[in-house]
Amino acid sequence: MTDYYTEQNQFSRRHIGPDHQEIKEMLSEVGSPSLDAFIESVVPAQLRTRRPLELPPAVSESDALNELKSIASRNQIYRSLIGMGYADTITPAVIQRNILENPGWYTQYTPYQAEIAQGRMEALLNFQTMVIDLTGFPIANASLLDESTAAAEAMTMFFGIKGRPDQGVFFVSSECHPQTAALIATRAKPLGIQVVVGDHRRFVFSENVFGAVVQYPASDGAVYDYRSFCQKAHASGAYVVAAADLLSLALLVPPAEFGADAAVGSTQRFGVPLGYGGPHAAYFAVKEEFKRHMPGRIIGVSIDSRGRRALRMALQTREQHIRREKATSNICTAQVLLAVMASMYAVYHGPDGIKAIATRVHSLATQLAEGLKKLGYTVLHSDFFDTVHVSLDLRSKQSIESALRSRKVNLRWFQDSSAGITLDECSTQSEVDALLELFALQKGTSVSPNTSAAETAYRGSMPRTSSYLTHPVFNAHRSETKMLRYIRSLEVKDLSLTTSMIPLGSCTMKLNAATELYPISWPEFSKLHPFAPSEQAAGYQELFRRLESMLKEITGFAAISFQPNSGAQGEYTGLLVIRAYHEQRNEAHRTVCLIPSSAHGTNPASAVMAGMEVVIIRSLDDGSIDIQDLEEKARQHADRLGALMVTYPSTHGVFEEGIKDICAIIHKSGGLVYMDGANMNAQVGLCRPTELGADVCHLNLHKTFCIPHGGGGPGVGPIGVVEKLVPFLPSHPVVGFDGKQRIGPVAAAPWGSANILVISWTYIAMMGAKGLTEATKIAILNANYMMKRLEQYYPIVYKGVNGRCAHEFLLDLRAMKDTAGIEIEDVAKRLMDYGFHAPTTAFPVHGTLMIEPTESEGKDELDRYCEALGSIRAEIAEIEAGKSGKEGNVLKNAPHTADMIANDAWNFPYSREKAAYPLSWVRERKFWPAVGRVNNVYGDRNLVCACPPVEEYAETSS
Repeated sequence: MTDYYTEQNQFSRRHIGPDHQEIKEMLSEVGSPSLDAFIESVVPAQLRTRRPLELPPAVSESDALNELKSIASRNQIYRSLIGMGYADTITPAVIQRNILENPGWYTQYTPYQAEIAQGRMEALLNFQTMVIDLTGFPIANASLLDESTAAAEAMTMFFGIKGRPDQGVFFVSSECHPQTAALIATRAKPLGIQVVVGDHRRFVFSENVFGAVVQYPASDGAVYDYRSFCQKAHASGAYVVAAADLLSLALLVPPAEFGADAAVGSTQRFGVPLGYGGPHAAYFAVKEEFKRHMPGRIIGVSIDSRGRRALRMALQTREQHIRREKATSNICTAQVLLAVMASMYAVYHGPDGIKAIATRVHSLATQLAEGLKKLGYTVLHSDFFDTVHVSLDLRSKQSIESALRSRKVNLRWFQDSSAGITLDECSTQSEVDALLELFALQKGTSVSPNTSAAETAYRGSMPRTSSYLTHPVFNAHRSETKMLRYIRSLEVKDLSLTTSMIPLGSCTMKLNAATELYPISWPEFSKLHPFAPSEQAAGYQELFRRLESMLKEITGFAAISFQPNSGAQGEYTGLLVIRAYHEQRNEAHRTVCLIPSSAHGTNPASAVMAGMEVVIIRSLDDGSIDIQDLEEKARQHADRLGALMVTYPSTHGVFEEGIKDICAIIHKSGGLVYMDGANMNAQVGLCRPTELGADVCHLNLHKTFCIPHGGGGPGVGPIGVVEKLVPFLPSHPVVGFDGKQRIGPVAAAPWGSANILVISWTYIAMMGAKGLTEATKIAILNANYMMKRLEQYYPIVYKGVNGRCAHEFLLDLRAMKDTAGIEIEDVAKRLMDYGFHAPTTAFPVHGTLMIEPTESEGKDELDRYCEALGSIRAEIAEIEAGKSGKEGNVLKNAPHTADMIANDAWNFPYSREKAAYPLSWVRERKFWPAVGRVNNVYGDRNLVCACPPVEEYAETSS
């Protein structure tokens, strides 16, 4: 009984889908006597790791949470009034419970399949509308990674539009947050952009300045009128981006109205916890003329096959990774889950509530400023929103800081000993009174509590007069009952892992266990400001050390940087580290980057952003890298070769036997090897990137290590590096890291999206070495089992040694376009009728489906998916045999909505039952797509990226 209990209490048995009997049956299907024998037939012996993983013993779920509680207890929750782009906030419980902590929202995938992603896209449309209203611009995207990244993206967007080497100066106001200025400098250097930092009030524009960024309000709280600054910029042909605090725009003139060309910022204070720096959703809004240049994703309004309103990702061909080496951005991940939370915060509070919160914050700040002045202190700015900048001498600063520390309060301290005090939604009258009392003690006096203070409206130089959040969606959900039902109504329109498997190749949609997600809401993790003194974050630091130690053991690398907050940012960071290494060796000219033709589009995009010249390497017919072509290109560019970017296992889903030889060729030519860790789920416990020859590798924690995709973000993409590259890992201007050779910051926060690192630590701790290795083996077995079952219906594009695949494989549907007129999109949409999300479509080979089942899916679910694809193949055969026409068939009309099935008019040449219930088990677990097939062309020709008028809702639903 003890053995039974021990096994059942192992988390790995809950994470891994197939049980012992199912594993035995699948091994029989693929023709292997045991799991170990099977793995030996898949992974070439020379590639397997020289030693097994050595990690702490696996712990149970309850023990993991207890250990995390102990770690979390080392964090000290101070009241942080530091500001600098981060403010404490109140997450409405209805949003925390029903979105942040709800797998129906956090296990969705990026909304590439629009018909089964209508719920989250409506929430993102609300997000865009919220940003459009508050900033005054007509176009906004569906979020970026953080405020500083968004500001840097604005710079590169402007630079890409101007595109002249003689116009390469970008001005950064000295009033910007230091992390933003530093990140802009990081981004500018490899592109040859000259950054000039100075006083915006004195800066003189010249013809070589293409753009500028200002902070609104300024980092120290001052509210400036930037109208004349924008006019001067435009007169010289330059563009201006305003990094604006979103809550302040409820009271202040919107950036579009004072002349800016774009606005960026964070939506963190709209109900998203501090989380020691993230994840948080940034916003990006622009003038109409920039809509085809802006980075990130846009949710647009279109129509479906029946002319009804439907949402989709608009202008999808403008996604930068599709443009590859012609890209001006490498953004691939948004912050969808956090953007949804922020949008729901606006829905929950509405315009009156948002204005009331902003007014209350400003009123308390005004009381604080007036009280300080009465005590004899000098307040440096009379026009501010939420931040009071007070002048102090060194002695007063030290005394006040000591007193604040004893009261567990953090302020921002400037180099001249002055203090910045940023109030927020959590501020109270008693907090202001306590601060004034403390400052009074320094003067040897006292103050009386202000118990009857009236709210003070903003009376500065930039009062807002325009309306915002006027759409009914922001005015119809005041009660929690209505709010709850609205959230639920959107949730049921989305297919997530709560519904069925999502077998996306290279995206690894595996179990995101409740135990892993549970701790992110603990205040010990969620309430810390990223710039709080390091001694207050001892728990986080311990978590970082432990997780780094685990990842180092798994990969073999000497050090890990957690700063990159997406996989694409990890790519970019890795290449910057390689460039810094070459520069330190006086070989800055090594800027050629070799990239296989099969690589994900973010690889060449990242290389371009890192200032490298992309040279493409051919792939052979079997999908592997053409080593002869690689040798020729390496030899041709030997004097300038900087790096090779390679994904392993390959993007085509095979373990290439020549990977060590490939790495050796690059090293012999003086370059370094960057390994894309997108497919790390096939390596853990079996291979180590360093043993294969990699010098740097990014890890998708939102894939292999269980951070959920959240509907298209958050992501975390830390990089691991070999010993010689450790000195060049990212720095940060606020929280220092040792080492003068470090590259600049690549994210706004020192440790990126720190709050969700607890997920990956918990996963690894509960799995242990044996569980992690077992998970990798089962991921590979599941893929080969599905491949074996499906090859009777569809050709397999590539196979590795012994006819095996790695953790993913490609089904070839290209011939069916000729035989039946069926496109890959038709199969993807028909799968929705079976209750499934399509695999990755048309990547890395056009006309194919890339399937990755992951280790979390049991045999029964794999069988259902195979049965669905088999049934679809039979439907295609009916077309090929002439039993069904090439137009108007069940695939071309897919997906079929409940409304279509229930409609009295049924003009299709097949039955309703065939449309809705193609297999018997579909009836038992039917998922209804919310809309019919979306018209992509209409949506691009008629771009609408904000909530349409109520009349249009009525028209499309009639």
